[in-house]
Amino acid sequence: MNLIHKLYLSLLLISLMTLSSNLIAQEDNPFNDGNNAEKEEVAEGTSLIAFLQKGGWAMYPLGLLSMTSIGLIAYNAIHVREKSLIPKESIDKLQETMASLDIAAAINHCSEKPSPLTGVVGAGLGRIHGDSIDPSQLEKSIEISSQDSLAGSFVFVNYLQSIAAVAPMVGLLGTVSGMVKAFQNIAASGLGKPEEMAGNISEALITTASGLVVAIPALLAYFYFKNKFGKISSKIAKIVDDLFFGLVKAAQTGDSGVTTTQE
Repeated sequence: MNLIHKLYLSLLLISLMTLSSNLIAQEDNPFNDGNNAEKEEVAEGTSLIAFLQKGGWAMYPLGLLSMTSIGLIAYNAIHVREKSLIPKESIDKLQETMASLDIAAAINHCSEKPSPLTGVVGAGLGRIHGDSIDPSQLEKSIEISSQDSLAGSFVFVNYLQSIAAVAPMVGLLGTVSGMVKAFQNIAASGLGKPEEMAGNISEALITTASGLVVAIPALLAYFYFKNKFGKISSKIAKIVDDLFFGLVKAAQTGDSGVTTTQE
């Protein structure tokens, strides 16, 4: 934090020196009123693209991070939904096949209809060998497979957090770059050309602001999709528990030849 404070104090010092130079120049030149009015009109007509171009090289990676963030938000808005992660047809089919102890049909459906739900159920059913069901082995398999299946779907949500962390750092790097240029101009020509220092300071501040503009929506989207994904994951866990409870109960009470064992 000390380094960041020093950077911003240096920016403030350069800004004050630039402002003082401008005020002195205005007092010395009585014909500045017309020129200032023209400059204000030009500044008001500056486009957004020209404004962003003043940010220098750092605006290119920030623009790439911004577009990536928008794409990830759109992707997660489409895929982080109950309809995508918990297909109703899979629930109905697995309930039917597992209640009737048709293990082969249930495994086949999990292979044909991949989703986080069928991935967890399929891994658990894969632990069933022959006509014996071991509930403890099923529980262990479900726990491990649920972590793998849900982690694969969560990775695109996690990318938003990465963008939210990287974007301000890129903006800060652009700030340092602008400050270095400002000090180089001071070393080369002193305070005689305040417009050059103003451009460097503008670059430094624009990159910092742009980094925050990219990071804040990405962070908000990350927490939104994270909470939504957490609720869906809890529902998947409940559905899987109900399915295997029905399977074990059917094996204990049915006459299909499938039995349960305990270690």
